[in-house]
Amino acid sequence: MFVPVLGAPILHAPVLALDVLPGLKRPLDFGASWRGRRIFGGNKTWRGALFMVAGVLIAALALWQWPAYRHALPDDIENASPALIGVVIGLGVVLGELPNSFAKRRLDIGPGRRASGLWGVALSVWDQADFVPLVALLLLPIWQIPFEDLLLAIVVVGGVHFGINLIGYAIGARKTLV
Repeated sequence: MFVPVLGAPILHAPVLALDVLPGLKRPLDFGASWRGRRIFGGNKTWRGALFMVAGVLIAALALWQWPAYRHALPDDIENASPALIGVVIGLGVVLGELPNSFAKRRLDIGPGRRASGLWGVALSVWDQADFVPLVALLLLPIWQIPFEDLLLAIVVVGGVHFGINLIGYAIGARKTLV
């Protein structure tokens, strides 16, 4: 069910590289601060949100055309609109990252950076799959993910995300692993 999430970085990466629609490169928090620190930071932008949701939506629509993928989904998800599922998962991806960004700003950790020590490790690990619980919550009107499956999704999504970061770091597209 989380495979369409891969559409987000696939669409967003060229947008970043080519600086597509620079007018939308405005922070989601509108530059606002709380207690002297930015709410989410400059890396969470309207452009990013738009293209991340669009990437997930496009991937969901494409994957729905593949019967093996569609039939492997839970019945309630399979019988729902692929556009609805794509938008819900896409929104979950974007919104699910915001609490972690908020926490990192409170700890004075810059965007794209990580803290040292136990807090840094914990936030970095959580950052790999932070959107999964919110996606599960947003999908509740359609389908309730069993708790064991939710935990498995967090582990698998986190592992895949870390693997993608590792590849990005190896090819020079990322400055840090997490």
